[in-house]
Amino acid sequence: MRRLLSSFLLAALVVVATAAGAEEFKEGKHYQLITPAVPTANAEKIEVVEMFWFGCGHCFHFEPMIDAWLKKKPDDVEFRRIPAVFAQNWVPHARAFYAATALGQEEKLHRPLFDAIHVDERKLFTEDALLKFATEVGLPEQDFRAAYDSFAIDGKVKQAMLATRDYGIDGVPSVIVNGKYRVTASLAGGQDRMLKVVDFLVDKERAR
Repeated sequence: MRRLLSSFLLAALVVVATAAGAEEFKEGKHYQLITPAVPTANAEKIEVVEMFWFGCGHCFHFEPMIDAWLKKKPDDVEFRRIPAVFAQNWVPHARAFYAATALGQEEKLHRPLFDAIHVDERKLFTEDALLKFATEVGLPEQDFRAAYDSFAIDGKVKQAMLATRDYGIDGVPSVIVNGKYRVTASLAGGQDRMLKVVDFLVDKERAR
């Protein structure tokens, strides 16, 4: 009986160890190291950055996963969104995002713009189209236009361009953990696994 019990406990331990091992992610296989590391905005927090583009269907499908993850985000993690800028025609979306953020109205624009492009199939890619759309979702036209055209937003867009380059991303959505690690769907094994890798890397940074 004791021998049978011991065998059962040993088997149970093997199952537990195997399950734990399944959540071990490897550099170069499930995520990439960013060299050199990019300084974070707040050294007191573990930073998680989502790089996205409103015109990207994959980013659209990733947003609900990010929203669910944010609801249980640990207090020591600081989350930021940065619009990727790979080409000049990505700039209007970056300007619109930062203009809404400058007005404290990011959420009024962010998800509605994704929905308008990918659900309603609206062609919202130009400055005029985006300015009109911003008023539709309740952003004051004059304030939004002033922010959109401001020098402050010029600076934000330039920073987004540098982040796109310095993080070494080659597509979106990409998630950057603490300026050190790059996570993509292709590396993680699908969008549903991206945030599992992110959580793994957050724990890795927390343990440092």
